[in-house]
Amino acid sequence: MSQLISKPERPANDDCCGGGACCPCVWDYYYQQLALWNEQQAKLEPSADQQTADKLATTCKG
Repeated sequence: MSQLISKPERPANDDCCGGGACCPCVWDYYYQQLALWNEQQAKLEPSADQQTADKLATTCKG
């Protein structure tokens, strides 16, 4: 399994020069890493359907 990534820290406003010449910009990198982190989190969280099924299985065992 691949390594879990930490939620990226939002860059400070003064981390970006604002000139538009940096490639990639600190904001480009941040949003790319945030998207990867969000995707990873979605895969780790059980779906609502699975949570409902798990709850029903637990209550039906009685």
